[in-house]
Amino acid sequence: MSDNFPFARAGQSIGLLGGSFDPPHRGHVHITHQALARFGLDRVWWLVSPGNPLKAHGPAPLDQRMGASRAIMQHPRVQVTNIETRLSTRITAETIAALVERYPWVRFVWLMGADNLAQFHRWQDWRYIMDTVPVGVLARPGDRISARMSPAARAYARYRIPGRASHLLAQATAPAWCFVNVPMVAISSSAIRARGDWSASQAGRGQTGGKNHE
Repeated sequence: MSDNFPFARAGQSIGLLGGSFDPPHRGHVHITHQALARFGLDRVWWLVSPGNPLKAHGPAPLDQRMGASRAIMQHPRVQVTNIETRLSTRITAETIAALVERYPWVRFVWLMGADNLAQFHRWQDWRYIMDTVPVGVLARPGDRISARMSPAARAYARYRIPGRASHLLAQATAPAWCFVNVPMVAISSSAIRARGDWSASQAGRGQTGGKNHE
């Protein structure tokens, strides 16, 4: 496979961390390390989204975000990809469906921040995602209560794996999800952009912060 279609061995458990990474920062790196440690994953793939060409104010160019992501995410078990561009998928459910078809021998786990779980019920085909792959949720400051009381959390309450058993998530059969509390910092990609700290000149230098799926 090419770099954009990563190699995966049969039986591997691979976490999927999707987002625009506009810009990537050490918060993304931190939650990736936490996901590897907590959810029993063999690898994590960053899915750097292509962006929506119909939006007037889209993310920075994909090549810039890919370069910055590869510069900051240095780990032998993590791969930065633009696989959604190659798959021509536009929403998460489509991406997961395409990956499951392309890698039937892999156990995928979708990774998200607690802020995303709080509004997960608004995602297109969100129930398909929950029913197709295990979901690992990493808590951020201020998001714990709203996430645990969210419509998605309530609808799938019976399928929740306790945080103390988080290492079992990767081997679980969907629907299955696990909510873990991890130390986080509260700055986001949007805050970095607002400061004017994200431009082509910073693309290879990495950023600081800690928000998932931006």
